[in-house]
Amino acid sequence: MIIESKDSKSKSKGRSRSRPSSPPRSRSSKLTPPSATLVDGEVVTEPEGSSAITSLFENLQISQQDSSSSNPRIFPYNVKQQCWEKAEKVKGRDPDRWRRDAVGNIVFRKLVGCPGCLCHDYDHILPYSKGGKSTLENCQVLQATVNRSKGNRTELSKADLIQKSSYCRVSGRDMDLIELSAYGNVRHADDNAGGCRIQ
Repeated sequence: MIIESKDSKSKSKGRSRSRPSSPPRSRSSKLTPPSATLVDGEVVTEPEGSSAITSLFENLQISQQDSSSSNPRIFPYNVKQQCWEKAEKVKGRDPDRWRRDAVGNIVFRKLVGCPGCLCHDYDHILPYSKGGKSTLENCQVLQATVNRSKGNRTELSKADLIQKSSYCRVSGRDMDLIELSAYGNVRHADDNAGGCRIQ
């Protein structure tokens, strides 16, 4: 608790604190940016504001690309979904969460692009740099470390890729714990295999 005397209050009233302040703003001094509209592929600006600002839009060009001829380097979302669906299922596990990659490694759906043994990438079978398209036919789920070591080489055999795999032994309980931490629950495939389930 702080107790102040009458003298300290009267002294503090006489003092004023100096704060650095910004200059006062007036609403009329604001510059309003010009509005621009796209009409038939050309930028049309309205003559509000200064001419220096509108001159920024004069050399603006908008290019139109033919979407059928473009080939994105990254797989579209729907291709990734279908690529995951075509990967081999892991027996007794939810196929929406667990799959085997092209060389047999178990991968977890939520772990994408990281260097761990359960992480995966969506790989171009024929590398993009060698003309491979970002289509379902050219997509495979591949453990991320295998994909990084594969690079843009096409001469590697399945045995070579298996040697480059990041091996880890994951038990069913480990997989349950990973699912629980990522999704908040554990789901198993309906294999009628019996066994215990965490509820």
